Amino acid sequence: MKTLIQNVTLGSGQTDLLLADGVVAAVGPGLSAEAATVLDASGLRALPGLVDLHTHLREPGREDAETVESGTRSAARGGYTSVFAMANTLPVADTAGVVEQVQRLGEEAGWVDVRPVGAVTVGLAGQQLAELGAMADSRAAVRVFSDDGHCVSDAVLMRRALEYVKAFDGVIAQHAQEPRLTEGAQMNEGVVSAVLGLRGWPSVAEEAVIARDVLLADHVGSRLHVCHLSTRGSVEIVRWAKQRGVQVTAEVTPHHLLLTDELVRGYDPVYKVNPPLRTQADVEAVREGLADGTIDVVATDHAPHPVEAKDCEWSAAAMGMTGLETALSVVQHAMVDTGLMGWDTLVDRMSSAPARIGRLAGHGLPLEVGNPANLVLVDTAARWTVDPAAMATAGRNSPFRGTELPGKVVATFLHGRPTVLDSELVTP
Repeated sequence: MKTLIQNVTLGSGQTDLLLADGVVAAVGPGLSAEAATVLDASGLRALPGLVDLHTHLREPGREDAETVESGTRSAARGGYTSVFAMANTLPVADTAGVVEQVQRLGEEAGWVDVRPVGAVTVGLAGQQLAELGAMADSRAAVRVFSDDGHCVSDAVLMRRALEYVKAFDGVIAQHAQEPRLTEGAQMNEGVVSAVLGLRGWPSVAEEAVIARDVLLADHVGSRLHVCHLSTRGSVEIVRWAKQRGVQVTAEVTPHHLLLTDELVRGYDPVYKVNPPLRTQADVEAVREGLADGTIDVVATDHAPHPVEAKDCEWSAAAMGMTGLETALSVVQHAMVDTGLMGWDTLVDRMSSAPARIGRLAGHGLPLEVGNPANLVLVDTAARWTVDPAAMATAGRNSPFRGTELPGKVVATFLHGRPTVLDSELVTP
């Protein structure tokens, strides 16, 4: 399979790209190739394929919310070429057999490369370590472990996990939420929660766990990754830890870059999420942290739910939002179009850094000759209105429904094969 992409913007200039045999075969102006599909990419920008370090694909066991096929198709439409599938499935991905099943489902779907995330503890129960070594040695070669949805709140267990994964260069991705401080919590603790009469979720519940864990990671010399960081204090703690040389990385979600707890005033459950939407000051702090590199990654925390889990009263609604098909547009809107960072930095935060943290080969690499042809073409000048019903994901719980966003993915290539392709690009 050969594809010749003509007149595409790459970096700061315009060029042609030839994709052949799954790799970037040539880069430069005026390229030609026999028997190649030719795309006119005038006005489009080429980026390395996006990598999501935090995706909930729900399968096995929760196919009413999402399947690996629907979730990965959604990812491809969002410009992703690889996703890390979180462990909170049924059964939980806490054994070699389950993580291999998830990887196999991803291979059968064929939309993106799927890397399973293994659970830290058996059944996500926080009582005993899961089979970390067996999952690392399995065909899935797991390197990221997380009880996401649950905090590893036991300090001794967290220390043991951090020590264990050092043997195979793994990383523990912590869902930072002190459970005793968030019992019954419904939204961010602050002015809005007081007005609405909803039990508040204090920032310190996140910050206290991060502070403890960076000290543990420093003590044992292991790698720690902070999931969906959301508060100004959390940014400050991670910044301090990095200055000390602690091996800590962190992620922020697209929705925490843009949305605030003011949206909860209407009691619309689409805005109920874990961690909760925070204040405008927190939004500004995480944007600054993402721009200066304190926060390493934008990760979607794509969390689809059945309609009945969201179309109900606030207190009964499930927490979570979809995000794969809107992430790139939201980051362009919140960070690039505001001048907080350029496209090269976006590539690092949404492709290179997540691939590096997850020890994912073949992704997040520059579009240079010989590198795998994992890439996305984006019409950065386009604008589109989010319609959840038109998305590939089975979830309809997008917080951006009806919102006009910039940037539109028009093609995604996985190992040189188009998984998404606007037919209007093909030159007759």
